Parts: sequence; C-alpha cells; structure tokens
Amino acid sequence: MARFELIPAIDLLGGEAVRLSQGDYDQATVYDADPANVARRFFAAGIQRLHVVDLEGAKAGRPMAEEPVRRILGEVGDVPVQLGGGLRDMAGIETALSWGLDRVILGTVALRDPELVKKAAAAYPEKIVVGIDARDGRVAVEGWLEASETTAVDLGKRFEDAGVAAIVYTDIARDGMLSGPNIPQTAALAAALTIPVIVSGGVATVQDIVDSAAERDHGICGVIAGRALYTGAVDLDEALAAVAALEEGGA
Repeated sequence: MARFELIPAIDLLGGEAVRLSQGDYDQATVYDADPANVARRFFAAGIQRLHVVDLEGAKAGRPMAEEPVRRILGEVGDVPVQLGGGLRDMAGIETALSWGLDRVILGTVALRDPELVKKAAAAYPEKIVVGIDARDGRVAVEGWLEASETTAVDLGKRFEDAGVAAIVYTDIARDGMLSGPNIPQTAALAAALTIPVIVSGGVATVQDIVDSAAERDHGICGVIAGRALYTGAVDLDEALAAVAALEEGGA
C-alpha cells in the first residue's frame, strides 16, 4: 500500500498565491504576493508532495504560470509538485512537464477528449493525473463554469486501463468553504475504481485529514488542503505528524 500523503495546495492567480471560494474568481483571497514564500514554508514543514493550480490557465485553456511555478520548484528541493489548470493538449502537457513538474492534472479535457488523456498517460507514465471536479456527483468543466451530465464514477471508469497515476476528486460545493471534505462520496468513487483517489475540497480540521487517511485501505491515497492551512484552521506540523502516526501505527 502506497503511503498516504497530505498535499498542501497553492493556487496561482496574477502571479500571487490565492484561494477561491467554490471556484469563484470574483471571490479570490490573496494570501501571499510571492507563492515561493508559501512553498518555502511548506517545504520546511516536511511535506511529501505539493499541489499547484494555475487559475489563469484554467480559464485560458493553456499553461499561464511558468514563472511562479519555476520559483516554487526552486524552493521545494526534491519534493514532487503536481500542476493543474489549462492543460488541454499534448503541447501544453509537454510544456508544463518541461518546467520540472512531477505530474500534471488533466481536468476539462478528461471529459471532452478522453483519448488525449490515454495518449498522454502512455507517453508519460505515472505523470498524468485526472482531475474530476463535481457538484452533486456530476462533473463540472471549464474551470467549474459549466456542468455536465456525466457522473464522477462514469468518468473515472474511462481511465481504468489508461495508466493514470491518480484521480483528484474535488467536491466543488465544499472547496474553499472549510465545511469538511466529502469523504463518503470520495470513498465511493475510490471503491468503484482501481485508480488511487485523492480527496480535495473542504478540509477544515486535522480530524478531516485523519478521517481521509482512515480510508487509505479503500483506495484513497491522499488529501489536498488549501484554505485551512492559510487561515490557521489546520496546523501543518500537527497534521503531518497525525498522518505519520497513522502510517507508523497502521491504524
């Protein structure tokens, strides 16, 4: 069983580290004008992986955050970094990976062009993650601006044999709201698939992280935390220690 990872998130907008509420670009809170500062703090705490979102790229449909991403990579040593936002063709995927990223996350294109995801996963083994953003179990696309009729489980099943590294499942209604993640729905998705699933959206307490880790035997391999780390609702050192204790205890 792979180790369970607590994955801090940095969302980039205008070169700054921000957080959105429910994906609303008009509800952006700036937490640091220099995302490298945030990355440095996370690295010092001993993180195992970092999650970065290019919000401008998500709107534009192409990578837009090379400069801040490269600055972040310069602060985190050999900690793997994954990037999502605006990666919708092979050129964009190749460009982003050339910056030194460990993995890239394909969201909108996973629904619109599943064959591209399969092609990318074949070309870049273990470097392609599928991002499934859902509201009420239905997949949302275009930076959460459009809803679809496809369920998260149906979309996930399309990539069962594609060789993708993981699925990041975000419950939009919970994202940035500090209301607790939708662990039951994420666990149900993980149970329906053989692909490891990462919980995203709504983490508000260390207990939310522990509860997510408790599902690691059922296919949940990590949890992404954003706003709670920035507001202080979750202490990163405490959360990392709690995950480490679970891993060591096998509980």
